[in-house]
Amino acid sequence: MAEERAQRRLAAILAADVVGYSRLMQLDEAGTLTSLKARLKEVLQPLISEYHGRIVKVMGDGVLVEFASAVNAVTCAVELQEAMDAANRDIPDDRRIVLRIGINLGDVMVEGQDLYGDGVNIAARLEALADAGSVFISQTVFSHVNGKADLDFEDLGERGLKNMADPVRVFRVSEPAPRARYRGVGVAGFVGQRQSRLLYGALMAFADGRPIGTRQGVQVATVSTSSLHDPEGSAA
Repeated sequence: MAEERAQRRLAAILAADVVGYSRLMQLDEAGTLTSLKARLKEVLQPLISEYHGRIVKVMGDGVLVEFASAVNAVTCAVELQEAMDAANRDIPDDRRIVLRIGINLGDVMVEGQDLYGDGVNIAARLEALADAGSVFISQTVFSHVNGKADLDFEDLGERGLKNMADPVRVFRVSEPAPRARYRGVGVAGFVGQRQSRLLYGALMAFADGRPIGTRQGVQVATVSTSSLHDPEGSAA
């Protein structure tokens, strides 16, 4: 009888675990388990669902998640770290639940609901390498995500990973520096730099309760709808 061929597929694998899990359990075993269950239900599961991921397994202090899209995996990871940070704000430093995350894109073997192979192993090794609260990705993930997500990537160079024959190029993911915003709207995102400075001056004058006029040498009274839509802007 011919041996059954293993089922395989390409997948983006996210591996995450809790930093200092053993210490947290020693401090408050029951409280830590309760907090972990709450974070899983209220933070992790909704985000994974939103980005069309699948939880492969939960392993005490860790979780393995499969995505069909590398972009979805990385975006979900960044938002997960943001949500965890927000949930930790009112908690003492020594009781905070902090994640480190690694993501790899690779070929995986499928057995029932579980996944195996180097595609999974590299994600786990990247997670172990990652700093607390950070997201580390492999070169394969970077190649698919770069230019498709509004994120910054720091090239950490090639790293040797435990039990991996070849080194893997690693990148740290971070959000770009925020742009000037007014009521949640990115001013620089829809007008030119000169026009955004003029609009900003007008808004600040209005907020200060002063007549709109010259502010720090900028004649904000010249702001008009036509000038905002002119890509070159008029001469100052």
